[in-house]
Amino acid sequence: MEDDAPVIYGLEFQARALTPQTAETDAIRFLVGTQSLKYDNQIHIIDFDDENNIINKNVLLHQAGEIWHISASPADRGVLATCYNRTFCYVPSLDSFGALGKSAAQLFIALATSSDSKVLTCAAVWRMPKELESGSHESPDDSSSTAQTLELLCHLDNTAHGNMACVVWEPMGDGKKIISLADNHILLWDLQESSSQAVLASSASLEGKGQLKFTSGRWSPHHNCTQVATANDTTLRGWDTRSMSQIYCIENAHGQLVRDLDFNPNKQYYLASCGDDCKVKFWDTRNVTEPVKTLEEHSHWVWNVRYNHSHDQLVLTGSSDSRVILSNMVSISSEPFGHLVDDDDISDQEDHRSEEKSKEPLQDNVIATYEEHEDSVYAVDWSSADPWLFASLSYDGRLVINRVPRALKYHILL
Repeated sequence: MEDDAPVIYGLEFQARALTPQTAETDAIRFLVGTQSLKYDNQIHIIDFDDENNIINKNVLLHQAGEIWHISASPADRGVLATCYNRTFCYVPSLDSFGALGKSAAQLFIALATSSDSKVLTCAAVWRMPKELESGSHESPDDSSSTAQTLELLCHLDNTAHGNMACVVWEPMGDGKKIISLADNHILLWDLQESSSQAVLASSASLEGKGQLKFTSGRWSPHHNCTQVATANDTTLRGWDTRSMSQIYCIENAHGQLVRDLDFNPNKQYYLASCGDDCKVKFWDTRNVTEPVKTLEEHSHWVWNVRYNHSHDQLVLTGSSDSRVILSNMVSISSEPFGHLVDDDDISDQEDHRSEEKSKEPLQDNVIATYEEHEDSVYAVDWSSADPWLFASLSYDGRLVINRVPRALKYHILL
């Protein structure tokens, strides 16, 4: 098998939640959450053996409901958070029907349960079994194994705040601070007693006309981890977590709904966003009047954008057009003059030309378009253990693991 060949894994369930394991580890691990109304939902722990190009997987039951978002603790390999759907029904007691009779009352309750049920998206923090934390645990034989269950550590109580959109961890912290977005509320939580209790430390709310709801958010690794960016409708906002006050606002950042955003890991003021206008935009939060750069490579909604954690010129996007695109945004990266040169430019006869060319900013371009998916790609992310490896997930439950092309990898390194 060629080194750059993709590795494909099918979950046999619909899925849209994906995260890499972020706590310090040498293992290449991704967590995937399923969406099923018929069966118990699951979290698939995907460990990738890079040497042999194979996947080891373990399955954990997530009986709380369909998983819409998943995030891993940056400090504890065994802890994760999920946003999931729960259905609530008002079911009156049989005694309240009096003379109507038991059978009539049961029929009424059955009809009411099916029509008046309310779905609420909740959030909780969980711990996986100890033996699965390391990433070295091999897959059990599917024919004889039974899925293990997650241990519930605590709920993030959102009864007064509405539906949870996502949960993000403080990126450089000890795993004790998390932010959740619920409808129009941004909530900062302190996890206490070994994460068994979540205490609401502070909060803020969007104010204005109409239904203001957050769609996504990211915690900046810069500014001593005191800034968070959020998306709602077509607007991007920055927040100071110390005062929970707004520090910048990019109105009409996209022509339609903003789906996702991410911070450049090496340039503290740079932010990428994507949305239903099929565009990916790059922003300098010191000057938000217009984007620094815009990509228009996708033909449908762009659901995800992710910077490479080490080499910020590498940007991944996933879309409802079923494609994953890897772009080289070198002109707005931390190394705009880079190390990317053509093979012909390093010959002895052309040393002078190579030296002059290295003084010019390199051109942005699409490195590769990946088309292994047949359904909407809802999530893409980089491995935390290997900066040259990434995963993508489509709604039909297909997980694809790919690598940055070797030629580009060596050009960046050499």
